[in-house]
Amino acid sequence: MDIIFGRNKKEQLEPVRANVTGKIPRWLQGTLLRNGPGMHTVGESKYNHWFDGLALLHSFSIRDGEVYYRSKYLRSDTYNANIEANRIVVSEFGTMAYPDPCKNIFAKAFSYLSHTIPDFTDNCLINIMKCGEDFYATTETNYIRKINPQTLETLEKVDYRKYVAVNLATAHPHYDEAGNVLNVGTSIVDKGKTKYVIFKIPAVVPEAKRKGKSPLKHMEVFCSIPSRSLLSPSYYHSFGLTENYIVFLEQPFKLDILKMATAYMRGVSWASCMTFHREDKTYIHIIDQRTRKPVPTMFYTDPMVVFHHVNAYEKDGCILFDVIAYEDSSLYQLFYLANLNQDFEENSRLTSVPTLRRFAIPLHVDKNAEVGSNLIKVASTRATALKEKDDQVYCQPELLCEGLELPRINYANNGKPYRYIYAAGVQWSPIPTKILKYDLLTKSSLKWGEESCWPAEPLFVPAPDAQDEDDGIILSAIVSTNPQKPPFLLILDAKSFTELARASIAVDMHLDLHGLFIPNADWDTRNQDSDHHAVPQA
Repeated sequence: MDIIFGRNKKEQLEPVRANVTGKIPRWLQGTLLRNGPGMHTVGESKYNHWFDGLALLHSFSIRDGEVYYRSKYLRSDTYNANIEANRIVVSEFGTMAYPDPCKNIFAKAFSYLSHTIPDFTDNCLINIMKCGEDFYATTETNYIRKINPQTLETLEKVDYRKYVAVNLATAHPHYDEAGNVLNVGTSIVDKGKTKYVIFKIPAVVPEAKRKGKSPLKHMEVFCSIPSRSLLSPSYYHSFGLTENYIVFLEQPFKLDILKMATAYMRGVSWASCMTFHREDKTYIHIIDQRTRKPVPTMFYTDPMVVFHHVNAYEKDGCILFDVIAYEDSSLYQLFYLANLNQDFEENSRLTSVPTLRRFAIPLHVDKNAEVGSNLIKVASTRATALKEKDDQVYCQPELLCEGLELPRINYANNGKPYRYIYAAGVQWSPIPTKILKYDLLTKSSLKWGEESCWPAEPLFVPAPDAQDEDDGIILSAIVSTNPQKPPFLLILDAKSFTELARASIAVDMHLDLHGLFIPNADWDTRNQDSDHHAVPQA
């Protein structure tokens, strides 16, 4: 597995024309922009965790049936410092780094103090966020990096803390119909409190306030939720959104702030300060977008770890929300490079299996309902919400499906009733081996898979004038462990899940994490900058 996870990938700075087999729909015009770890060693030093690797952006520009590929490392401050030193000098969550091992004891003491509340990395390797007309590479720290989606050039560094008091933030924001961005971050011991902050970035700056200013400068705190623990806030990777509500899970997978404050001195990573507390509950916070306040009823469920919310919507006085859940935090442990590249199959079978779970939350709790009664009256789900004493409600999910991750939907249905989930199939291993389409109505699935092929997250692109939810295509970047099979962009018909085309590229492509599709890109893919011309591929 070191072919996929251990080796540094080479940049492809000049756009390369792919070898297309099959037929790409004429209406598919735009650029698939993706992000993920691409460099795992710098000089003689190595990262410990796959999620620590230096961010490598890549793009597939599709125009008139042709596909052009390029890739470029994000020139973050982290990247530049590491390359200049020829070793890892900036800490990531799974790898603690020491800028200068030769410092005297006083300098070391000062360095330790500066790490007590760390200045996190700007190695933005997880996702791509659209903000107004701009695009940003994102991770889970307070930093994002603006990029040029045409050339993949790294532009300015943005610190969320200049606008809202957050030390961490998700790489999975939501977008409302107006294009405004909603996201969640954690404010650690700010003014004696630790809280989860929901913040909003407007899509457009009001004309009177514009003066060349970015929408980021008009970021505002939408709502905040006190952490149940001052020094042990929950880890989270995403959240849910309906038309009128926000769904936030406070999980028993927690970050120990006191351990984190001494991690640098003890020579351990920040990831080692994250612990799953299987004796605790998972609390479900519901925030009313209209009042900007949490619903007062305390909803909770059994301990679990959720990285990805799928979708959420309101129906018959309830919120239904779907998540991919694990019994514990073993998935994060598996992605240490030592576990991926040694005894991989044995290690991966020890991780809990991801399950698609549907929860139902009653929006109005009858105070006269009997203790122990089920408050859910929606016929379409077997999920329950049992009333308990002291206005608490215990929620039991409906288990819909096993063995899927990296879920995507037709985003036009985000926050609304929907039917289809597109995801990576991970039956026995957390590493995708298939792409699947899961039908929530029939509880059936369609699958695509090919020997020695490892697909990335499947992304849905709607067809023009689509009538049905699944009118469109699926895009996924596929890497191969077969040296005779070059990586390729896979294009599937989303309705039938049959292959329409593939665009093969003889490059050193990495397995990416997340990204987005930019439709009708207004640049010429065949001459994307003045210095580089597309190189046709044989």
